[in-house]
Amino acid sequence: MVLKRTNVYADDEDLALIKEAAARIGVSEAELIREGIHRIALARRVWDKPFVEDGETFDLGGPVTREAVRDAVSDGFSEREARNRGHAA
Repeated sequence: MVLKRTNVYADDEDLALIKEAAARIGVSEAELIREGIHRIALARRVWDKPFVEDGETFDLGGPVTREAVRDAVSDGFSEREARNRGHAA
């Protein structure tokens, strides 16, 4: 990946949060800023064609229960928390 330098203006409070998070998880502040830029760029991306067409469905292998959804969300949350603390889940 080729990096290009740019200037960004940010609030002091946001910069303090970035500094704190970077120290907590052991990465550079620049790395967190690059990750934030990447995430917002992907979140705002517009695709030429829809991901799912009208009437298209996905086979999830049978009925999805409330418990299965709860477990998946709980597992995902736990993995994210571990990543945020700088530990692989």
